[in-house]
Amino acid sequence: MTVSGNPTSTIHPRPRTFVAGLVAGVALLLGLAGPAIAVTQASAESQFRAAGIAWTSSGGCTNRNVATCTSFDGIRQATIDGGITLRRASGCALTITGGTETGHAGGTYSHWAGYKLDFSRTTCLTSWVHGTYTYIGLRGDGAPQYRAASGNIYADEGNHWDVTYYTCGC
Repeated sequence: MTVSGNPTSTIHPRPRTFVAGLVAGVALLLGLAGPAIAVTQASAESQFRAAGIAWTSSGGCTNRNVATCTSFDGIRQATIDGGITLRRASGCALTITGGTETGHAGGTYSHWAGYKLDFSRTTCLTSWVHGTYTYIGLRGDGAPQYRAASGNIYADEGNHWDVTYYTCGC
């Protein structure tokens, strides 16, 4: 590539590549990574297993295109980290019942986009949410909502907790 028509001057693409990589790395550290930096099913399973977090699927599958499956395909790393932080901070046994599979409401911060997890409703988790987070009112569908100091939102959908992870904190 020449600069100002001078064939002896060149611009090397490496500085731009370095800067792009640096920006992507900073975004990942800040939990701002989008779907392009999503985690695979296998990696998410491995991380959840290592943290002692269980998951279940009514369909016994992981295909994100089947509503009865529980999929982690395309989940954000910050969402995984948020679930792990919740497990460690609360001391509660956690079971994931919903991940990135189809069948949930859409939107920017949706299950499909990798921002949400559903957890089985247990006495331990419900007590933790009620005792630790701030009640912020009812969601449009009537679900009571609680906000963590991290900004993450916990919605009580009756038989499970629907959690939106904006950050990796619980």
